[in-house]
Amino acid sequence: MYLAMNRFTVALENAEAFENLWLSRESRLHEFDGFVDFHMLKSAEKDGKILYASHTVWASEEDFTAWTRSQQFRDSHARAGQTRKLHEGHPTFEGFSAIQHIPAKSNAA
Repeated sequence: MYLAMNRFTVALENAEAFENLWLSRESRLHEFDGFVDFHMLKSAEKDGKILYASHTVWASEEDFTAWTRSQQFRDSHARAGQTRKLHEGHPTFEGFSAIQHIPAKSNAA
């Protein structure tokens, strides 16, 4: 399993527009082999800023790398430069390979 995260620092006055941009964008992740799950995470406001993290789970690092080189990736990010910049600086990318996985306990009897 591979987790790909991008962190964005957003000024409080841009938070609503930033969230709307993410919630209205067309994701093509589900079309790609190896995609497992996506979450957009939001922290609490601190000093007039909110930290957001896009959190994508892939079957492998190779699947993630293939996604970043795909037409689906280019299509999903095509609007990135067309809107006013809502976050500070560049997103901070972090990639993680899982060394342990503990699944949730099944509720099935």
